[in-house]
Amino acid sequence: MPNPSHPSSDQIAQATATLTQLKDYLRTDPPVTDVLPLLARLLDEDTGVPILLGDVLRNAAHLVSQQAASPQTDEIRLIIDGLRDAAQEATDWHVLHWDIQRLGGQAFAPAGPPTTP
Repeated sequence: MPNPSHPSSDQIAQATATLTQLKDYLRTDPPVTDVLPLLARLLDEDTGVPILLGDVLRNAAHLVSQQAASPQTDEIRLIIDGLRDAAQEATDWHVLHWDIQRLGGQAFAPAGPPTTP
């Protein structure tokens, strides 16, 4: 297995900027049918953000655990536990993948101007 390259701070910033762009786009009230493919990719059960974020947090906990001075302080143990708990919570969000798939089978009205009574 090849050694993965070290991501730069700029690459991480670009990833978060892309998520910010998606967040801002969703605030414009686009048609759900346009958003579903984006959400499906974002929440993919194997490669989506919940799985990746969970893996990142779990690996960070492992690194801290391995590289912390021994014996570990209570504070370090709390941080490691926090990272592991957050990793599990993020990974649990992968079930949203199924919600997005079910939404794809629903009918949505085309977006249009708001109606007045």
